[in-house]
Amino acid sequence: MIAVNLAEGRLYHNDEIKDWCAEQMPVTDWVSNIDHLDETARGAKEPELFDSEELRRRQANYGQSLEDLELILHPMVLEAKEAIGSMGDDTPLAVLSDKYRPLHHFFRQNFSQVTNPPIDSLREYNVMSLTTRLGNLGNILIDGPQQCDIMQLKSPVLTNGQYDAIRAKMGDTAVELDCTMPLEASDSAFRECIDRLKMEAETAVRAGKLHLILSDMAVSSDRIALPMILACGAVHSHLFKQGLRTFTSITIRSGECIDTHYFAVLIGVGATTVNAYLAQESIADRLRRGLMPEGMTLESAMTRYKEAIDQGLLKIMSKMGIGVISSYRGGYNFEAVGLSRTLVAEFFPGVPSRISGIGLSGIEGKVRECHANAFNQAYVTLPVGGFYRYRKGGENHAWEAGLMHAMQKAVQTDNYTLF
Repeated sequence: MIAVNLAEGRLYHNDEIKDWCAEQMPVTDWVSNIDHLDETARGAKEPELFDSEELRRRQANYGQSLEDLELILHPMVLEAKEAIGSMGDDTPLAVLSDKYRPLHHFFRQNFSQVTNPPIDSLREYNVMSLTTRLGNLGNILIDGPQQCDIMQLKSPVLTNGQYDAIRAKMGDTAVELDCTMPLEASDSAFRECIDRLKMEAETAVRAGKLHLILSDMAVSSDRIALPMILACGAVHSHLFKQGLRTFTSITIRSGECIDTHYFAVLIGVGATTVNAYLAQESIADRLRRGLMPEGMTLESAMTRYKEAIDQGLLKIMSKMGIGVISSYRGGYNFEAVGLSRTLVAEFFPGVPSRISGIGLSGIEGKVRECHANAFNQAYVTLPVGGFYRYRKGGENHAWEAGLMHAMQKAVQTDNYTLF
């Protein structure tokens, strides 16, 4: 960057411009007021929340499988990177599947329609940032010390220990909203639950609360959890319409969130920070059972898992040339596939939905079915899976083993009838 002052006849180079800007206001004094929460959360002990039985029921409640734990979660802890897979996806669209598919499967990431990547999250890492600000951001166009009267994190991803430390720091400035509803609720239970969340959120912000915490921790045999993407989208869009969104942060505590795409969708529909508490409990369980490398602690495992999610978020942002997470947050950089256009227009405004599909009642039916499978049985075992790899009894695939075998045999024997 360069600048020319015609009155002085002077050329300013990059550093000189920034020095000049910094001299206009006491920026150094202002930024010293920022509350760096990473220091607060540093060294926080990671708690273990559930026993094995409760963990299995909660995993089943959110439709998780052994495949999710083995092929997605395990490599993230082991390598501190996302799991590697092929680009092909020969499974049905989520709306056409007869298996439970979490809500993030209905969202496809947008990407720049260019031949070269708009930004490289690996080689241009230094000009990308996941820095997240919490609290009342006020009017961002006003220069003043109030701009730095905020909390700040280096990443929107929170472990359970970090969440506990930060929650204690927030104190009375935060309010927790329960994203569950009674099992024996009316036919319009989802709608009533969402309306309650919107009103509670608006009331809290108008009362001066700086932090909203949306949590499905209360899920149990007699309480059903709302999909957190739906809850977050509803609260964020409602506060936006009321002109209140910048006055508070939204922290999500989700049991369903396990992979990078789920984190990205939550942030994309308005979440400030995300705590995937059940994913961490699944990692803790694998450590207890000796499935992780010897000597690995829960703290080190979560550091690696968090690094994998962070790098995955940067990769997703780079597809649209977005360099900072605050530009991705609430930007709805998706296309909805298989969701009702009415639902999308209400909770995810601006998201294109060329293929309409299920609405609130359809989503509620799938969630209730999963809940029954998890809590109505004496003993629960997780399904093997079959979404990422074909498995008998799992998700349907266009290219299944039996089909491939039959095609090979038809070609080898020149059997047109079999073909």
